Amino acid sequence: MSSNETAAYQIMTALDVDYVLVIFGGVIGYSGDDINKFLWMVRIAEGEHPKDIKESDYFTDRGEFRVDSQGSSTLLNCLMYKLSYYRFGELKLDFRTPPGFDRTRNAVIGNKDFKLTYLEEAYTTEHWLVRIYRVKKPDEFNRPRIPIPQRKVKRKNVYLTKKTTKRRRGSIKNRPVVVKGQRPRSKLT
Repeated sequence: MSSNETAAYQIMTALDVDYVLVIFGGVIGYSGDDINKFLWMVRIAEGEHPKDIKESDYFTDRGEFRVDSQGSSTLLNCLMYKLSYYRFGELKLDFRTPPGFDRTRNAVIGNKDFKLTYLEEAYTTEHWLVRIYRVKKPDEFNRPRIPIPQRKVKRKNVYLTKKTTKRRRGSIKNRPVVVKGQRPRSKLT
């Protein structure tokens, strides 16, 4: 969760992850959400992978943990931040607050406009407390984008009938129709 989306996707596919659940309290002001517990995840990841993850990268130069525009670029681009705040920049809670205002941290989020490449939103509760994301399979995000008019498969008429008004008997691929108990007719002239 503390890695960027590309590195996290490699880890998720190695662990055969299908869905990711995130607890997010920014809409209702729930302070026990995953963003507030995120530093523990960073500390655990740093203990396991000290070359890749450093706790100091998630703080500002002044040593603050912030989710607004003053936050560190590592935090604003990590998977936990993106899963918590996906589409949150479009949400306006009331007329007094700007879009993307987090009630728990009393701040407008710093990274509002981003797309998810490797995950898609599967379910979000009414007050956004529980959010579930589905991990895409490799063929879902690597598909070539084909314009709609080119998606139609053109039929090739391989077999053209040679039936004319003079030859009323049917034939299957230029062979006369055989009726059980009768001799095949000779070709009509």
